[in-house]
Amino acid sequence: MTDLSLLSAAAAAPKHLDPVALFLQADIVVQVVMAGLVLASVWVWTIIAGFSLRYRKLSAASRSYEQDFWNASDIDAFQAQRGGGDVPSARVAAAAIAEWRRSTKGKNLDRDGARQRLAQAMDSAIAVEAEQLSERLNFLATVGSVAPFVGLFGTVWGIMNSFFQIGQQQNSSLAVVAPGISEALFATAIGLFAAIPAVIAYNRFSHRVDQLEARLQRFADRFHASLSRELDAL
Repeated sequence: MTDLSLLSAAAAAPKHLDPVALFLQADIVVQVVMAGLVLASVWVWTIIAGFSLRYRKLSAASRSYEQDFWNASDIDAFQAQRGGGDVPSARVAAAAIAEWRRSTKGKNLDRDGARQRLAQAMDSAIAVEAEQLSERLNFLATVGSVAPFVGLFGTVWGIMNSFFQIGQQQNSSLAVVAPGISEALFATAIGLFAAIPAVIAYNRFSHRVDQLEARLQRFADRFHASLSRELDAL
């Protein structure tokens, strides 16, 4: 290149990074990588928003249900009135009540067996609630661990393409290789943009699932103790 050509190229060069231009100028393989990472990032943020709203709703509903549950004089009537909504504590209580009715309807009452079945019924209901709440969190873990490597693949491919252009043009000046390297590194940046919030959200939401599970377990233990006393009175 002549000095005049270099000056013209410098004058025409963008003054700041343009993500759209970097995407459009990238190799088709790098474009596919970028597009996949952007879609993964969008889905990650969709899961984050959906989980946050659902957890807040379930936590508030369970807290309200439990407060009124322990003040109710007639558990069956209270369950008929409040047990139909999307309330994890209500479903745990429903599992215990259903098992109570099955265990106490016979003439020969096995108290120890009934206690074990009540505990198993509530533990199973708690496990179902935790599993349903965390069903999409595996995607966050997958994106958090895989996205940086997918972005790195796009970067490696872009740098290989830049070196290929050096060989084709027989020119190793920075003006030749810089655009390709910038596009390649942009793929890694998108990978990190998708991975970082996914990892943070996965760790935070896993802790929240554990919190809800522990809350339901405390409710189940207290209800089991109440039903156990009722069994002793039969």
